[in-house]
Amino acid sequence: MPVRRSGLSAYQPRQARPGIDPVARALLARVNAMAAETRASSGSRRMAKHLHDDGFAVGRCPARRLRRAAGGRGRQAKPRGPLTTESRPGSGLAEHVLARHCEVAPPDRAGAGDITYIGTAAGWWYVSVLWDVSASKVVGWAMRSPIDTALVPEAVAMAVGRRRPAAGLLHHADRGSPYASHASRDFLADHGMVCSMRDTGEGLDHAVAERFFGS
Repeated sequence: MPVRRSGLSAYQPRQARPGIDPVARALLARVNAMAAETRASSGSRRMAKHLHDDGFAVGRCPARRLRRAAGGRGRQAKPRGPLTTESRPGSGLAEHVLARHCEVAPPDRAGAGDITYIGTAAGWWYVSVLWDVSASKVVGWAMRSPIDTALVPEAVAMAVGRRRPAAGLLHHADRGSPYASHASRDFLADHGMVCSMRDTGEGLDHAVAERFFGS
């Protein structure tokens, strides 16, 4: 049977190609098995470590490509720890004065406060920050363990000492007990600040401070 020259030219390179590498086949099988075991939640760093422990010399970048090929994506676990307490309804609450005017006020005229917790070898530490909503940066912060009524005033005091804002600075926060406490409300009043708290279900103004901890 006659064979065309073009067909022979295409056939010869295919025959010269090596078969599927057994190591690559084993690596792919291990990646698929790992994705099934972890519900495709392992990050590239963790996957590379496990593959290295299994005898595969795979770095983080190849592991990332293999993870994506297996349909996985890294998931960052959220820390679990003690939460700040919510204030009782009607106790020390203020009106929602900021009302989404985050970009209207000039710097040092409106700040958003928020509190988070950080797990350490010495236990849980609470961090309070004051975020300038126009300058888009933290202007004051404080850290305490355990949490108490001095946490918020310390963060605001740092901001006052660094920025020297004029009277009338708007302090916006959630309705948690650290912000609704007499110590926090009295401190803001003594320094000529206006207290603002978000309404129930209204979190857009406060999101500018929460975004800092999220990033």
